Amino acid sequence: MKKRIFAAFLAMAMVGSMTTGVMASEGDKTEINVIAAEYGQNTKEWWANFVDSFNTDNPDINLNVEVVSWNDIYTVVNTRIQGNNAPDILNIDVFADYQADGLLLPAQDYVSEETYAKMYPSFLEQSVVDDVVWAVPDLASARAMYYNIDILEAAGVEVPTTWEELTAACEAIKAYDDSIYPWGIDMTTDEGQAAFAYYTWNNGGGFVDENGDWALNSDANVEAIEYAIGLVNSGYTNGDPANDTRYDLQDMFGAGQVAMVIAPNSLPTYIADGGHEVNYGVAAIPSNGTESVSAGVMDRFMCFDNGYTDEELAAITKFFDYFYDDARYSDWVLMEGFLPATEAGGEAVAAADESMAAWVDIVGSSKFYPTAKAEWADVKQGVIDVEQRALLGEDVRELLDELQADIAG
Repeated sequence: MKKRIFAAFLAMAMVGSMTTGVMASEGDKTEINVIAAEYGQNTKEWWANFVDSFNTDNPDINLNVEVVSWNDIYTVVNTRIQGNNAPDILNIDVFADYQADGLLLPAQDYVSEETYAKMYPSFLEQSVVDDVVWAVPDLASARAMYYNIDILEAAGVEVPTTWEELTAACEAIKAYDDSIYPWGIDMTTDEGQAAFAYYTWNNGGGFVDENGDWALNSDANVEAIEYAIGLVNSGYTNGDPANDTRYDLQDMFGAGQVAMVIAPNSLPTYIADGGHEVNYGVAAIPSNGTESVSAGVMDRFMCFDNGYTDEELAAITKFFDYFYDDARYSDWVLMEGFLPATEAGGEAVAAADESMAAWVDIVGSSKFYPTAKAEWADVKQGVIDVEQRALLGEDVRELLDELQADIAG
């Protein structure tokens, strides 16, 4: 297992050094280096406590976990890989590009049979390439529309179910109180791909066609993104969708500054942790002539192939056994209000909060990003670029035609 000093690597990278940061382990301890995504206000503290407990219970292992924000994690990971300094374990959403480059180990090489058997098969299927599972599910979330009941009632509008009704509701809310953003949109590098999914899936389009081929420039997609940009241009949304992240929108919703927003099932926990109270309701995402589609999002753990000895691979297996311990994993999921990837976790979440049981069913019937396709990372960044350029006035059809040609070519 490669031993790394991340801070030293970053310092060297600033002056152009591309050394690997390999070092000998101290004493008889085996080091495990993890990069983990930051999900909310509690993530860093949770991982700090996890590391303390793990290292205490496993004195022969030295676990290091670096928590990185979603805005920065892709850059951080890709920089490490380019410098031959990949982490041992990575917690992120994408995996297929790493797998296509031959950087990952099959999941069953480092996850014990007992832990592997805990996971929902439908979640494992999202990480299959060539009949091999290359990553294991960390957690999941489903998306729905949250609305401020008091604002909608004061503006005299019903909960919108169609795009036509959504536009009318935005107009009425704006007329009622011009200081309130009727609708929240996140087209940032953090969550812009989700915005693409919300509008295209609910207009009969999407990332791929019925054969699983990329269909980014379909007529349905063009219409969907033009509609979303139109909401922005009409003044019905937050003022800076290219920079207002989902957390900014959730803060605004909690503060009563946004009337309606598409958000994950973890939003109530996020609002409560932020000290806000909102009289909110939950409804299906508005659609345009189709049944409403919820977006399911699943993140993953993966293990890079860093040339491990049997002892080092056993240490990584211990990490996953420890993390997916039923009580500990349930605490992880409940910590930020997400949905579990294991059966025991699902039972614990439902027992702790009856309202979450319905969300477990929702995520099971949601559409997921086509993350098993090797081009997904490029598509993800590509649709975000399309949205941000469209916000600046460029033509949506031309942008999507260009993206489709780049990906399919």
